[in-house]
Amino acid sequence: MLKNYQGEIIESLKYAILFGPVAVTLTLLIEEYKPSAIFILVDTNTSTYCLPQLLQNIPRLKHALILEIKEGEQHKNISTTTLIWEFLMKYKADRSSLLLNVGGGVLTDMGAFAASTFKRGISFIQIPTTLLSQVDASVGGKTGIDFHGEKNMIGTFTQPKAVLIDSVFLKTLMPRELVSGAAELIKHGLISDAVFFESLANSSSNWLKTEFPAWVIQKSIALKNQVVLKDPFEKNIRKILNFGHTIGHALETWSLKHDENPLRHGEAIGIGMICEAYLSMLKAGLSVVELERINSFLFSLYGSKSIEAANFHTLYDLMKNDKKNELGQINFSLLKKTGLAWINYSCSQEEIFAALKFYNKNFVF
Repeated sequence: MLKNYQGEIIESLKYAILFGPVAVTLTLLIEEYKPSAIFILVDTNTSTYCLPQLLQNIPRLKHALILEIKEGEQHKNISTTTLIWEFLMKYKADRSSLLLNVGGGVLTDMGAFAASTFKRGISFIQIPTTLLSQVDASVGGKTGIDFHGEKNMIGTFTQPKAVLIDSVFLKTLMPRELVSGAAELIKHGLISDAVFFESLANSSSNWLKTEFPAWVIQKSIALKNQVVLKDPFEKNIRKILNFGHTIGHALETWSLKHDENPLRHGEAIGIGMICEAYLSMLKAGLSVVELERINSFLFSLYGSKSIEAANFHTLYDLMKNDKKNELGQINFSLLKKTGLAWINYSCSQEEIFAALKFYNKNFVF
């Protein structure tokens, strides 16, 4: 693929993650693939802030067919997916067609799922436009939608034709979105590279003052890719990527249903990592000193919301539906130490509630 491309490339599972101006990379890919038709999926945000950059700079997209969907996790469901399928059917997409998913993690997950199932699979390219989707959602071949309010319950493992990373899209983001996306960067350091974690912890005060460093994004993607290559279908070691997500997903799901201004995905995962770092101290050998270091850094970024004790049981019930659970046990991936995680730790209700209380102890009421 693109043997003459001069930009940075990370090779993943039969596809490449290409860094550089999307006008260059996408033009080259379209010339190489020669699709029968091109479809573009955007949401209400990327239609305004990102799509014009593609249409103005890539002549081949002049006749592309564009579908705009509503933005937000609450729309990541079978109803929106049906709209995508109907759009592809209406305009006679075939197996030689190409779908471009232009958006954050919600859109790239859902667009990829729709493409992977339409006519048993059409080609798609991921063009992630948020920090979160660049370093996490569009790497590794997971597609999916939420079902009955539960995160990513329906999905497939399907690889894209390519993932295109262009930092120009990050300039459209508000600071809150950058901080949310940084949760996955931090997670990659915590589970597999202590030096990377420390570099993030020591430089976080500069994130919102200067352009987000390109090397940080590339390093984070490379760390995730190393894990994915070892275990493409999440049978074993890939589960470490779920650190912070068992509690985090429950918090995110609850917040979407009950909060007027719900937690972003990264914010919920940031809180989840604090709680699961505490569980790591209880169950996996993480030292108290490391726990305090992790907690101090993460709380400075994600400590804006307390967790009411009255909601503990509801959150626990949500955790019981987590995809990683086995034999009725709530399953966690935890830290043995900073930079080293392991899988399949079962935690009791009492231990989980203690972790939620540990997070709440940081608040001064």
